Amino acid sequence: MIVQEMMSAPVYVVNTQENIAYARNLMLRHKISRLLVMDEEKLVGIITKKDIAYGFRQHDPIWRRRPIDRIPVEVMMRRDPITVSPDLQAGRAAGMMLTHDVSGLPVMNNENVEGIITKTDIMASGEVDRITATVGDIMEDVLTVSRYHSLNHVIDLIRERNDKILVINNDGTLAGVITESNIAFFDSFDHTGVPEREIVHLRKEESGGPKNRRHVRQLSGIAEDVMSRPVITISPAESISSAIALMREHHINSIIAEEAGEIKGILKRDDILKEVAQ
Repeated sequence: MIVQEMMSAPVYVVNTQENIAYARNLMLRHKISRLLVMDEEKLVGIITKKDIAYGFRQHDPIWRRRPIDRIPVEVMMRRDPITVSPDLQAGRAAGMMLTHDVSGLPVMNNENVEGIITKTDIMASGEVDRITATVGDIMEDVLTVSRYHSLNHVIDLIRERNDKILVINNDGTLAGVITESNIAFFDSFDHTGVPEREIVHLRKEESGGPKNRRHVRQLSGIAEDVMSRPVITISPAESISSAIALMREHHINSIIAEEAGEIKGILKRDDILKEVAQ
């Protein structure tokens, strides 16, 4: 198959001066993970949920941080995105995404944007249905954190490993999974764009009286605040086609390999695309 047969069109775009809050809401509204950034009629960049997620890990002091509705898209976007032609083979496009660590490639015909091809588009195509391996053949080790780790720590790990993170309970059982989407689309941000959560407790206003909730303080968010659950699992002995069917059914990009209650690894979309690119 060629790119033109599986690309998405038309594409959603923003200009360089639109703010991050607008771009984030546009992604949420249309259930997409990236926007092309245009300067008049010229493609100048691309902004993804990953760019936004990483941008929320701010090291500057609070007094220097800007609200996300005052940060222009051009601050977080990736400039001069890699593009492909409509007649490129899908396997070549998959290989380019993996090599350059991007999840989507604008499709250009001369200077005109024709559409965009993403990892999701390839996963939905017949290209992945020809893979004959088992989950255990191509799965990877999985990175884990406690459900009480801070979001700053989680974001740093995701950025360092460029990976999803599994959240585990104290007894080693599965609690949830965290992806870039969980961070980028987290609802609870303070006025500086930093993820946080409210802490409340019950107290009696008078002796013997009813308990009322009282706001105590706001703290930086923790892993359990943003994780997705339940976690979809599969046996390492199952076929890749079975894993893909589950991933499509649940609209997820990875699946945890588990056997007899023990975590064995993770099968990610990129692992499957590597097979397509070969």
